Amino acid sequence: MTNRMLRKSTLARVLAVSLAVAGGAFLTVALPSVPATAQSAAQKAAVDGAKAAGQVGEQGDGFLGFVTNSTDAMLRQAVEAINAGRAQVYRDIAMKTNVSEQAAGEATAQQLFARLPAGQYFRPLNGGWTRKS
Repeated sequence: MTNRMLRKSTLARVLAVSLAVAGGAFLTVALPSVPATAQSAAQKAAVDGAKAAGQVGEQGDGFLGFVTNSTDAMLRQAVEAINAGRAQVYRDIAMKTNVSEQAAGEATAQQLFARLPAGQYFRPLNGGWTRKS
C-alpha cells in the first residue's frame, strides 16, 4: 500500500470513527469552535474577523495560520489559543480512535475546507494559500 493510499485510509477511518465518538452522539472532528476553555468570545471574534479579512486561514494540518504577516498581538494570541484548543481535541480524538494526532488534524482540515465560506483562505498540505470561490 502506498503512503498516499495509507493516508487516505487513515483519514477515512478517523472521519468514520469520529462521528461515533462520545457515546453515540454525533461529533464532527474538532469543529472551528473548540472547547470554550480554549478561547474567549473576544478571541473567537478577532479570528473570525481576521478570516473574513483574509489575514488568517485554515491549514491542511487542522490548525489556523496567518495568510499575511500580522503584528497584532491580540490576534496572534487568539490564534495560539484556538490552535492549543484544537491540539487538545486532536489528542482526544487520537486516543479514542487509535489514530495519530496528525491524522485527526488532517481529517478535520478536510471538513473545515468543505465548510469554509467563499472568500476565505485555506492552505492544503504541501500547497499555498488559496482563496475559496
